[in-house]
Amino acid sequence: MSISEIRRDFAGDLFDVGTADADPLRQFAIWFEQVWNAEVDSTAMTLATADATGRPSVRLVLLKDVDARGFVFYTNYESRKGRDMAQNPQVALAFYWPSVNRQVRIEGRVEQVEASESDAYFASRPPDSRLAALVSPQSRQVDSREWLEAQFAALKARHPDGEVPRPPFWGGYRVVPDTIEFWQGRPNRLHDRVRYERHADGSWSRARLAP
Repeated sequence: MSISEIRRDFAGDLFDVGTADADPLRQFAIWFEQVWNAEVDSTAMTLATADATGRPSVRLVLLKDVDARGFVFYTNYESRKGRDMAQNPQVALAFYWPSVNRQVRIEGRVEQVEASESDAYFASRPPDSRLAALVSPQSRQVDSREWLEAQFAALKARHPDGEVPRPPFWGGYRVVPDTIEFWQGRPNRLHDRVRYERHADGSWSRARLAP
């Protein structure tokens, strides 16, 4: 079988402008409640960034909070994505939940969360994850796996309980959305797509898109 022959059908209930919540953040919460325990990685989201020249980069990160303000994730500020976002704050996110044949796409600008939020989240991480955040020069070349493990072991020997402060180069970002699209897979590739757009006054409008 060739790759071009791999296909499957999609099934799902009707999702339309009339049935969608007027607020896309509330609609996201409705969908997420339906999948968070069914998907292996329900919080996994694709993050697309671009540098000052427009060169794109994409990877998976984990959603750690969502509210009326936007979608929060944490990372090393000095990583490639951190450097991209410092140069160009326009980003995009995408969730895919195959168990229900749904996608959510988000576009907007990114901002760092308050230091107190980053401190609180960092303190909630498992001890070894805190140590790993300190020793990893994320996105930069290292000599070997052995070097990285040696750095980790040395730090753990000094802080066996993992009680270390959040490093200044690590913290949270919030994606403040201006466009959110909900995609529901349907039979015969006649999928349902509802896109929300935020206006200058903070209100949202929504419209149905062709699949």
